[in-house]
Amino acid sequence: MRIAIYCGANGGNDPLYKKAAAEMATYLAEQGICLVYGGGNVGLMGTIADAALAAGGEVIGVIPESLMAKELGHGGVTKLHVVSSMHERKQLMVDLSDGFIALPGGFGTLDELFETLTWLQLSFHSKPVGLLNVNGFFDKLLPFLDHMTEQGFLRVAHRQCVLVHETPDELLELMKAFQPPNLGKWIEKMVAEAR
Repeated sequence: MRIAIYCGANGGNDPLYKKAAAEMATYLAEQGICLVYGGGNVGLMGTIADAALAAGGEVIGVIPESLMAKELGHGGVTKLHVVSSMHERKQLMVDLSDGFIALPGGFGTLDELFETLTWLQLSFHSKPVGLLNVNGFFDKLLPFLDHMTEQGFLRVAHRQCVLVHETPDELLELMKAFQPPNLGKWIEKMVAEAR
């Protein structure tokens, strides 16, 4: 099994973020789950790669060549894929992974998270997507997702695809139990409503 982790190229202001990132990566390695990530050697990305490797885990990085040119690629991972663009990076990470976890991060983390959720919504994949809610990092995002649902821009079944927990073990249990919604009926209903 392989899990992609989306996380920041920065470490954040609170040491708790790095600690939680290392614990998540260590837990994956201990469970025999390969870590797929953005290939960087800085911030939380570097933390998760180093922690998984230290715990004997397999680590696959996927990094655009423009970032490799800036010497941001991790030289010690099990395998490092160097790709031509961010789009290719995201696609390969999805193709390589059986599930996805977002840790704290910035625009890039949210971009990866929401593109993966959009692809799930559109049945481009049926893999679980989770948030490790470290130190309440996502507490202000989750009510906005509820607001989107209440305002009719997000269906309840799709809102329920965002799996959230504060601990790695409980989040992985939620992901293992994940059953994607019947998106075929949703698409048929959208087509019917458009007519």
